[in-house]
Amino acid sequence: MTARSQVAIEAAPARAAVAELIRRARAAQSVAARYSQAQLDEVATAAAWAIMEPARNRLLAELAVQDTGLGNVADKIVKNHRKTLGLMRDLTDAKTTGVIAEHADTGITEIARPVGVVAAVVPSTNPGATPANNIINALKCGNAVILSPSPKGYTTSARLLEYIHAELKRVGAPADLVQMLAAPVTKESSTELMQQADLVVVTGSRANVRAGYSSGKPALGVGAGNVAVIVDDSADIDDAAAKIMTSKTFDNATSCSSENSVIVHAKVYDAMLAALARQGGVLLTAAEKATLQKTMFPGGHLSSTVTAQAVSRICAIAGLTRPALAAAKCLLVEETGAGPDCPYSGEKLSPVLTVYRAQNFDHAFDTLRSIYAYMGNGHSCGIYSENDTNIRRLGLEMTVCRVIVKQAHTFATGGSFDNGLPFSLSMGCGTWGGNSFSENLHYKHFLNITRIVRTIPAREPSPDDIFGAYKKRYKI
Repeated sequence: MTARSQVAIEAAPARAAVAELIRRARAAQSVAARYSQAQLDEVATAAAWAIMEPARNRLLAELAVQDTGLGNVADKIVKNHRKTLGLMRDLTDAKTTGVIAEHADTGITEIARPVGVVAAVVPSTNPGATPANNIINALKCGNAVILSPSPKGYTTSARLLEYIHAELKRVGAPADLVQMLAAPVTKESSTELMQQADLVVVTGSRANVRAGYSSGKPALGVGAGNVAVIVDDSADIDDAAAKIMTSKTFDNATSCSSENSVIVHAKVYDAMLAALARQGGVLLTAAEKATLQKTMFPGGHLSSTVTAQAVSRICAIAGLTRPALAAAKCLLVEETGAGPDCPYSGEKLSPVLTVYRAQNFDHAFDTLRSIYAYMGNGHSCGIYSENDTNIRRLGLEMTVCRVIVKQAHTFATGGSFDNGLPFSLSMGCGTWGGNSFSENLHYKHFLNITRIVRTIPAREPSPDDIFGAYKKRYKI
């Protein structure tokens, strides 16, 4: 028997099991495809209430921390609540079925149609909030969705589905609109799901994102995070330090939008370090930095032992015994370079913040670019500044899809009640991050649009209208 034959035999049970889930999902989706807008709105609201109801929200947060060992309960409760409430705000009055636009000038009528069955691959860092977000968006648009949860987050996602099924029953919608792979979730079953579904949405590891894009189906995957923030000499230092620290320590830095590096103008460097210290940051000595590096980056790669852990836990694992460290909210390390030889320049997914000193804004910009050349290209960056020229330069020249201005990055990047970004837990990173989209994932990504095209008065230019000025300029 060849190796290829063996793989085919091993994949056969997964293929059959997924095919049955898909069959049930298509049957349920054929019902939802005929729903009115009011019915779709009610189904989405039902799914949202499944996680928003306070007692269920708390239990899901507790399960997530208990099973994954990542983050903390209080912040996950806030995340589940805030992300779901914000998403529902965004979906209010959104048209997702039937005629959604009439363009008299172009003769085009736009009609919203479902994409079908959505395969949603979700990470262990957010086993409640991320699948809920995907499910609500999918249901709002008349789709069915099948989850592929991480093994660590399986119990949380399974409990979420119990709550959603109860709410779907309440409103008379088919339970099979929302399903998940059976445990244990394997690479084979997840791959089969992506290959058999109509649309793939992947949030999580780079390997999962690559698998999504390799599935042969339309895929929406996100790039790696490694957020860096510039603090220039015009910034309000205390405001910047408070927001950075609040954001960096939220849920023990599970978010890909958590700040990993702060690049500070030399004129305000000492003041910024002092402000970070007042917010609970403690700067490591060179020796402590080296000690922590051995634990955080064995072999140059981030260790899962420190991922999304509290500072006290990280210090215990690393053997950092200075009393001030264990009592800190965040550990600070100074760095000058970026790349594989400077692992602190990469994503840390923990309350450890790298600090760079920049001589001027050009130096800060170059440092930012070198960090993203190593990791995080395309995602987003931040800036604390009153200088609009500096802010616009990031938007015009930096290879990122979002420039967050004077905001706590973790909360702002995925949508906030005081900015205009859609609420989401999945941020597209454009071609810079190897993604097919550059927006925050939102409901429009879960729709097909059919266009009825009617004739309009012809608008055909003459060749001279288009090429006349060009020919004149170059004497053609």
